[in-house]
Amino acid sequence: MAVAAPIRPVGARLRAAQPADVEIVLPVYNEERSLARSVRRLHSFLEGSFPFTWRITIADNASTDGTLAIARRIQHELPGVSVIHLDAKGRGRALRAAWLASDADVVSYMDIDLSTDLSALLPLVASVLRGHSDIAIGSRLAVGARVQRSAKRELISRAYNGLLHVVLRSRFTDAQCGFKALRADVARSLLPQVVDDAWFFDTELLVLAQRAGMRIHEVPVDWVEDPDSRVEIARTAAGDLRGIARLLRTGRASPSSSSRAGLRAEPPASRTPSPRVHLAR
Repeated sequence: MAVAAPIRPVGARLRAAQPADVEIVLPVYNEERSLARSVRRLHSFLEGSFPFTWRITIADNASTDGTLAIARRIQHELPGVSVIHLDAKGRGRALRAAWLASDADVVSYMDIDLSTDLSALLPLVASVLRGHSDIAIGSRLAVGARVQRSAKRELISRAYNGLLHVVLRSRFTDAQCGFKALRADVARSLLPQVVDDAWFFDTELLVLAQRAGMRIHEVPVDWVEDPDSRVEIARTAAGDLRGIARLLRTGRASPSSSSRAGLRAEPPASRTPSPRVHLAR
């Protein structure tokens, strides 16, 4: 049974060698223009209005611009910020490395553009820390969400999540919103089974969690589209379709229900060797 985390004074930051309640991972690739601004904004928000202990981890996945240098500078300027560097690209790969290395009770992530309003962070994390859910996700399609984005992006998002509902029988409304939190032990249970290391990572994680009987809580979010989004829609869509087909095959081959204690003890499907992870200094 989960033990409720005590409420600490607002702005309770991680002290040296003290495990955090929450680790917030920011996966980045070539984000030199927005990195410092976004991290400072998030740091200021946490300092001023977040009641749990926290750590921000910038997970640089093979940036080729000045992102890593900027991240290292921020790490030395702002307390509670750490940096890891991976030699290969992939949002899922970066999250896997950061989450598995974390000693926090809850691991989370958000997109570096901070498209999701930070006011949703507390209800997202609190539902997990309080033991009401195993995973919490931001949703742009849940009742109460307020979203500003192009008609094209809206159509693609609704079509994709509708496809997941029909083909994989998903019960969550928004698989791809870059705003999620989960218990660290849940992450350690799920991640060895997640094959994808790129954009389909989120969907696969949630489908596996649902199949395992885990509790997924949705938080309606306020979300504003970033006009400088780096998502390549055609390539991402192709990868998503391949991932859906793979999960459909494995779903048919597995029992319809799983133990709530965790996933079946199966070896993970083969994937490319894990890249080296460096603690940036």
